[in-house]
Amino acid sequence: VQLVESGGGLVQPGGSLRLSCAASGFTFSNYRMSWYRQAPGKEREWVARITRGGGITDYADSVKGRFTISRDNAKNTVYLQMNSLKLEDTGVYYCNADGLGSWGQGTQVTVSS
Repeated sequence: VQLVESGGGLVQPGGSLRLSCAASGFTFSNYRMSWYRQAPGKEREWVARITRGGGITDYADSVKGRFTISRDNAKNTVYLQMNSLKLEDTGVYYCNADGLGSWGQGTQVTVSS
């Protein structure tokens, strides 16, 4: 199982970023996928989830209405579109296949003026 996150960076408050997670080593379309994040000094927290076919999504209250999770099963990739970013969105973002124990290296998102 391999998960490779990308797309992070430094952005000003109110800005946008699109994260990608390329998956390999398992049958991607068979798994619900999630994004998590870990802020400095805090526990890793769940951010968003998408079902195997992409028809149902769910979000943490803190990002609802600002973030959108999507997936492309043909490309074995899950995305996280992040809009209206806030300072508190800063952290390392990880994707995860629900039920599998593997984590990628994450991608750093820094929201700062």
